Amino acid sequence: MAGATVVLVVVLQVSFIIRALLRAGLTPTARLAWVTVISALPGVGIAAYFLFGEIRLERAKRERMREVRNQLLAAQASSPDLPLTLQGPARPSFAAGHATSGFLPVAGNRLTLLPEGDEMMEDMFTAIDGAQDHVHVLFYIWLPDATGTRMADCLCRAARRGVACRVLVDDHGARHLIRSPLWRRMQGAGVALERAAPVGNPLVSLLLRRLDLRNHRKIVVVDNCTSWVGSRNCADAAFAIKPRFAPWVDILMRLEGPVVRQQQAVFLHDWMTHHSEDLSALLSADATDPNAGSVITQVIASGPDDVYTTPSDALRAMTYAATERLLLTTPYYVPDQALHTALCSAAERGVQVDLILPARNDSLIVGAASESLYPDLLRAGVRIHLFRDGLIHSKIVTVDGLFGMIGTANLDHRSFDLNYENSLLFQCCEVTAALDARQQSYINRARTISGADVLKWSTLRRLRNNTVALASPLL
Repeated sequence: MAGATVVLVVVLQVSFIIRALLRAGLTPTARLAWVTVISALPGVGIAAYFLFGEIRLERAKRERMREVRNQLLAAQASSPDLPLTLQGPARPSFAAGHATSGFLPVAGNRLTLLPEGDEMMEDMFTAIDGAQDHVHVLFYIWLPDATGTRMADCLCRAARRGVACRVLVDDHGARHLIRSPLWRRMQGAGVALERAAPVGNPLVSLLLRRLDLRNHRKIVVVDNCTSWVGSRNCADAAFAIKPRFAPWVDILMRLEGPVVRQQQAVFLHDWMTHHSEDLSALLSADATDPNAGSVITQVIASGPDDVYTTPSDALRAMTYAATERLLLTTPYYVPDQALHTALCSAAERGVQVDLILPARNDSLIVGAASESLYPDLLRAGVRIHLFRDGLIHSKIVTVDGLFGMIGTANLDHRSFDLNYENSLLFQCCEVTAALDARQQSYINRARTISGADVLKWSTLRRLRNNTVALASPLL
């Protein structure tokens, strides 16, 4: 009996190693990590690979996503927005963004950076209270706190006066809202509600799909005229579910102009994937103001249904384009090797690279994996600033004072490969200057670490960091 069990485990072990070696879209580093885990920890490794090793989406959902994408592409073909042919240092980044999500850069946009803290959400509330036709809301996390309640109240008022209000939330990230009276209150007021990536029965779901493939997007669109992009969830900065890391410091921008239609397209893709309602006509409706401003922008939407192009492609292009200064802010730094090498290379060729990270990370594992990369970054000349006044949750990259990116994607494998994300790539000196100033305010509230600081780390801390880093391609 024991011999048969051993043979079965070996057969399973070999089978799963072969699956890992044959899986499409997996980097050699990730393949090696999986082969090592399966070989060294047969039972745990096989279970881990089954649960988290492959991007499993139900066939019906894949087909529905493909059908919706085709509908929206047809609608976008009749859009009045004119794409641009760009020149200059930002061109490769926009080309990479187009390869990732299919959106071309469009001109005539206005971007307004909103203030830090809970005050930033007032802009959304005011716009929703003035909505005439529709309000579309998508959040990963929505808490039934003061901010979440105000958002729900605004939507209820809008729905009662005849505005079509549609809300889509991640089933896991917004579970506190879904279980609260606010969810039922919105439903009673006539707000259409849907849950993205529903968990259902976890035991049954595990056999059909990966439960950690989450919709991490944050999108609000009002009347096809105004939208917002950034890292802010629908929750107070005090962030009640993780208060000891508060305040959570986020970034949010109001968008006006043709790029709003791209934000709308991302929302509609997710909404129509879960709902039979066909709203593709909104993409050809002439509601956005083509003369709102002068900023060139492009939405970069990504998700696990595409394993070949990710936001990392555009970020690498941005890094290679830098000649003077590169500023990056992220709560989670566990990038793919190519992006990490690109950042180090930028510093080595004389670019001033500033990386802003939280001094205390809400994820012990991700924090340890990030710390394992500090020696490489510091040796290359990257300046690492550890933000002390709460948890820095903004996701910002700016290049040479000329162009940049903000959105929901962190500089980690989860954002690149597993989550549904939306970010905004833009070209404008004024907007970049505003984001550089915001990032400088983060640096002013941070502690800049040196190689000498890292040398003071205990052997145990370095051992922990480097051990966790072995699994970083799988995080």
